[in-house]
Amino acid sequence: MGGVTAVSGQGASFAHLIDERKKWYNNRRLIALNAWIVLLLITSSTNGYDGSMMNGLQSLSQWETAFNYPSGSKLGLLNAIQNIGSLAGYPFAPYMSDGIGRRKTVFFGATIMCVATAIQTASQSVGMFIGARFLIGFGLTFAANSAPMLVTEISYPTYRAPLTSLYNSLWYSGSIVAAWTTYGTFQINSSWAWRLPSLLQGLPSILQFTLVLFAPESPRWLIKNGREAEALKTLAYYHADSNEQDPLVLYEFEEIKAAIEYDRTVASNVGWKSLVTTPGNRKRMRIIVALAFFSQWSGNGLVSYYLSKVFDQIGITGSGTQLLINGILQIWNLGWAVFASFMVNRLGRRFLFLLSAALMTLFYMAQAICFAEYSEHGHAAAGHAVIAFIFLFYAAYDIAFTPLIVSYTVEILPYNIRAKGFNVFNFVISVTLIFNQYVNPIALDALSWKYYLVYVCWLAVEFIYLWFFLIETKNRTLEETAALFDGDDVLEQIANRAEVARDVYEDGSSEKKSFGADNEVSRA
Repeated sequence: MGGVTAVSGQGASFAHLIDERKKWYNNRRLIALNAWIVLLLITSSTNGYDGSMMNGLQSLSQWETAFNYPSGSKLGLLNAIQNIGSLAGYPFAPYMSDGIGRRKTVFFGATIMCVATAIQTASQSVGMFIGARFLIGFGLTFAANSAPMLVTEISYPTYRAPLTSLYNSLWYSGSIVAAWTTYGTFQINSSWAWRLPSLLQGLPSILQFTLVLFAPESPRWLIKNGREAEALKTLAYYHADSNEQDPLVLYEFEEIKAAIEYDRTVASNVGWKSLVTTPGNRKRMRIIVALAFFSQWSGNGLVSYYLSKVFDQIGITGSGTQLLINGILQIWNLGWAVFASFMVNRLGRRFLFLLSAALMTLFYMAQAICFAEYSEHGHAAAGHAVIAFIFLFYAAYDIAFTPLIVSYTVEILPYNIRAKGFNVFNFVISVTLIFNQYVNPIALDALSWKYYLVYVCWLAVEFIYLWFFLIETKNRTLEETAALFDGDDVLEQIANRAEVARDVYEDGSSEKKSFGADNEVSRA
């Protein structure tokens, strides 16, 4: 079998089936597949754009004047309303993802966001602006439920982990565009200083509205819905240049069938209750809910949505300076998150999470000390040190919590509950975000630097929790990763069935070739 060799450094059961010569940059089908994946990855950019845009708009006098200088609870509502819109979509998103398919659900969400960004750009009142942001959150729920699942379900096996990790990392691509757009428009002496950033928020959704229905559908969804021939054709087209007898394709195909059949016969309950009925699912949800909560309650919410207020309290009050630092911070974040995305298979999920939690605790403590020094004594150097430690804190956050929270969540969930489990993950994020967006400005005003101490203590709790409960998942197929939580017997059962079925296919193919050759000899 020319060219098929073991992939060094991988303990995965599919390693011996990978063609080492096939890379993402030298195979046209993989290039095309990854182009479709990029279209799905930019869903996260919409979300990242929003957080940075709202940060930037708070530094624009044109926006503050247009909406009567919002502060306190009103400012909290303007920030939180997108996540309130997301909450409204959560009861429906997983049913659409499982019902009409991943692609069509992304299309549905993108359509709503296109309309919503048009309304936001044309807003003539606070109410209109808030309503538009509610719709953006509602549409984003559908796209963000399906897009990362489709990424992880169509990726080539060796690239699945880094590509799925890039999903949340590209949050910063939207954030960068928003930060530098608001930096560039703050000198426009009209409402277009804030309308132009609002308009550009719709760009990823316009691309998805136009193209996503041409992307491949999830082979898992196709098999689940009885369309096995289409699933095999999709796997073969993108993973093996249309060779439906390729050993890797056959292994993937049979393993997906085995996992879905196991879910259908052994874990047939796919309602919401199924998320907690088995020990394996309870282990999954214990980790998923914690990661969702930790991702927003690690102190990052202060800088993500209220950076200008933090700057004001450390003596950096110029709009241009604030916007410039915000723009540089987003580029810094993207660099670290992308770097970590490509290290997940080498260093492992558990190592990255623990390293991240430890360093975040250290750097947040340093922020608190410097913030206190500035507040008590007014030393400018202490204020500048706060900025330095914000950058270091985010580097620590970005090596795990940015790239891994989505990829780890979707990979540990089996297909039958993936959409619902991921929906719970997103729901918890929205709830914690809403709480953060309301509480953070009030607490920061009331407690100043002392509020940082709350997060320092909490970050230490996160490290302890992750140490005891997080399970390593590197270098496994999607089905094997999900089965880790159900016991070694289930893991072996699924892998063995895939291997046996692949061998049967190969033996059958060999017999056909042998039979054909014998006939040629006899005819001669």
